[in-house]
Amino acid sequence: QVQVVESGGNFVQAGGSLRLSCAVSANIFSINAVGWYLQAPGKQRELVAIITRFGDTNYADSVKGRFTISRDNAKNTVYLQMNSLNSEDTGVYFCNVQMTYRTYWGQGTQVTVSS
Repeated sequence: QVQVVESGGNFVQAGGSLRLSCAVSANIFSINAVGWYLQAPGKQRELVAIITRFGDTNYADSVKGRFTISRDNAKNTVYLQMNSLNSEDTGVYFCNVQMTYRTYWGQGTQVTVSS
């Protein structure tokens, strides 16, 4: 059973920064892709950023130039650096881990941006 644990969510003022972490209890090289999803209040969960096993990245248009997804292979951890935060970035951020035969979700971490 793979465990996925997010951390780093917090309350921050608009214009501020946060770094989220997603720790995975599996060899990161056995993972096909890791994505960060945002579930804003009253909205569906949406993909924010994704990184593949080859290191390719992709971002939602709303966060391009502000967010950066990266990974530390030695720590089996994927990060989401979020800069220039605004109120529309508020919500619960979930980490999604795609392996060959199954997908795993973490429990989420709350980010609240005060305008």
